[in-house]
Amino acid sequence: MRQNFRLIRSVTEFRQVYDDLQPGDLVLGPLPLKAGEEIKLIELRDRGIGTFPEVLAQLLSRSKAAQAAVLKKFMVPGTMVAYGVSDLAAQLAAPLLQNKVVCKADKAHLGLGVSLWPGLEALVSLAGVQRLPYPLVIQPYLPEARDIRVVVAGEYAEAYERLNPHSFRKNLFQGGYSRPLDLAAAHLEFCREVMARGRFPYAVLDLLLSPGGDIFISEISLKGGLKGSRIGQAGFREKISRLEEEFAAAWANSLKTRG
Repeated sequence: MRQNFRLIRSVTEFRQVYDDLQPGDLVLGPLPLKAGEEIKLIELRDRGIGTFPEVLAQLLSRSKAAQAAVLKKFMVPGTMVAYGVSDLAAQLAAPLLQNKVVCKADKAHLGLGVSLWPGLEALVSLAGVQRLPYPLVIQPYLPEARDIRVVVAGEYAEAYERLNPHSFRKNLFQGGYSRPLDLAAAHLEFCREVMARGRFPYAVLDLLLSPGGDIFISEISLKGGLKGSRIGQAGFREKISRLEEEFAAAWANSLKTRG
């Protein structure tokens, strides 16, 4: 393994040099790839080219369906991914999907693409007369659950609660509002467990807290709206930048050791 390596910091540079990258090179920062380009992330790993964040985290951050497939054990029991109408129909008898369900379009943001249904039967009936935007994530609706957004970047962590008395959608973009919240140790431990499973070095996580004290992950991303946070987007980017530089330094040292 060579000690000198190429460090890529932008998607523009990445596309220019993609074919010429060599084992030991490092692509720093999540790549905002176009739909269909995700295969390049997997191919980079196979060629021995480093990425930060890791490939798994970048793929999970891009897709709610991927999150439900990989992180299902951390989600509301009964969560499923439908890749077609046959998947919906196969779960019609599922006990946890007989009452209200939330349906999430795979790559919608800001609460757009999230809908509430009286039960899975309603979605199956709709799918019988029109094409739905598969894949879809289907989850039992928890009407009394609290919506908590957690921001984690290295040792930094904070939380705030999102509320909306006029809609089941708690997103601030959808008319919700926020209030600061002390981050409980159990909630932070849960977040770090989810992040470890998904290989996230930093994350914006949305948690659902049931009245009985259960903790579920709703979504996780490498970025997100931080309007209700103390750190804000600028502070979050500063933390991420520091993590990137620390990783690049550690990467360079590891090449020297391996060399």
